[in-house]
Amino acid sequence: MKTRNGINTLRLLVAAALVTVAGACTGNFEEYNHNPNETTDSELERDNYNVGAKLLQLQNEVIPSQEHLYQFTEILAGMAYGGYSEAIPTWTGKFSTFNPTADWLKAPFVTLMTDTYAPYRGILAATEDEVPLALASLLRVAIMHRLTDQYGPIPYSKVIEDRKNSLAVAYDTQEEVYATMFAELDAAIAVLDENRTLSTEAFGVYDLVYGGDLKKWILFANSLKLRMAMRLTEVDAEMARTKAAEAIAAGVITANADNALFKPTVNRTAICFSEWKQHPISADLDSYMNGYADPRRGKMFTSVKITETITDPETQESVTVTKDGYRGQRIGTTPEDKDAATTQLSHPDIVDSDPIIWLTAAEVAFLKAEWELRWGSVAEAGNLYRQGVALSFEQWGAGSADEYLTTEAKPADFVDPLGTGYDFPAQSTITPVWNDADDAATALERIITQKWIAIFPLGNEAWSEYRRTGYPHLMPVPDTGNKSGGTVTSRWGARRLQYPTEEYNENRANVTAAVAGELKGTDTFGSRVWWDKRTLN
Repeated sequence: MKTRNGINTLRLLVAAALVTVAGACTGNFEEYNHNPNETTDSELERDNYNVGAKLLQLQNEVIPSQEHLYQFTEILAGMAYGGYSEAIPTWTGKFSTFNPTADWLKAPFVTLMTDTYAPYRGILAATEDEVPLALASLLRVAIMHRLTDQYGPIPYSKVIEDRKNSLAVAYDTQEEVYATMFAELDAAIAVLDENRTLSTEAFGVYDLVYGGDLKKWILFANSLKLRMAMRLTEVDAEMARTKAAEAIAAGVITANADNALFKPTVNRTAICFSEWKQHPISADLDSYMNGYADPRRGKMFTSVKITETITDPETQESVTVTKDGYRGQRIGTTPEDKDAATTQLSHPDIVDSDPIIWLTAAEVAFLKAEWELRWGSVAEAGNLYRQGVALSFEQWGAGSADEYLTTEAKPADFVDPLGTGYDFPAQSTITPVWNDADDAATALERIITQKWIAIFPLGNEAWSEYRRTGYPHLMPVPDTGNKSGGTVTSRWGARRLQYPTEEYNENRANVTAAVAGELKGTDTFGSRVWWDKRTLN
């Protein structure tokens, strides 16, 4: 691997943002299960593989691959707020009803920060080589952009290294976090580009995404920059336009062969769905995808037996038929009969041999389609929209998208399969058919609705895009399921996560200052992050 004078710039960017969080964020981190893909410190020292193994540890945190952290962060929070999934167990406090318990609040912030910065600090201390430093910087952005989108202000550039592993550090505003992340991405991309021909043998064994192929890591980095740039459309349209254009011009993921997929030997996040069976799909997925008769349903979800009474067209007699189908649960509800819910509701069909999705060609196509809609050609936006749908069908092995893209089908009314009274009308009449003559709002709804389907099961990304754009139109949490005490409106749902008690105990002055500033004194699920500026109507 090459080592150049330019490494100093990258190290300054990385080191200036270094966080030491183990003591500050949690006093009992060991209570959480460790990921089996991780390597112990003694093994790392013995084999002298510190840098590569710690890069692997960082990969494990982009979408947390440890089942409990994944459950707290991606399912119970992200997939509920993003309109993908609800929970069956009768938990009295949970994210979907806006009243999670203290231990639920702890995991997404405390555990993720701890798991990230231990290997990140280790890489900075262990090497002067610019390539692993660039990859560490890129991975930190990939992890922490999700955290700032969940919370708003976070400790980022102002944090310092401390021998006692404590944290008493000022927060950055989310605007500052984004500015620093863009600078770090650009610096990392420049280093990776200089080293793009590096042999995959250099560290491929520690790369469970691209096998050491830096050219593909560059595509991911630019695609991540594009995703982050488009997050700013409502708060800084010019920055969104410019940064997104830079990313597109530099080269983004355009083929499923280049998708960013983390491929552990065993995907332990599958336990949440295939073994625990606690997280059925939502009524929203039921409404949209059943209404469209979407061929991807059988690839994404488990099927259930549905009994219907129909009229025989020849005899005009009522006939009872049983068929396979896909049924969901209203978010913000709790089934009275857990056993019935387990068998009568569909679940995400994720098994332990599946990769963990980070970012795909379909998502990139929809991001580019939105860029064209806002600042380019409507006709090209349509081409990219159709490309995004086709790429999603290909990714999921659902055949050709041609017929789907010509159907005038609309989302279906939701009929509660458990018969508990949570039926609800379809929240949209949008179809999959692109029309250049549509107004901008309709075109954007079409793009984001199909993007929402395509990026499943990326719950936190779906939630961020829902907050940013207002699409897709989701069913409100029933008023009986809103336990926020008035801080969250049922119609629009949670806008961010609250900081955990541990942060107030260990870093009170700084978290309080962050809340008083950017969050205008309100640390609730209803307060809005910096880029969440769309009028709620």
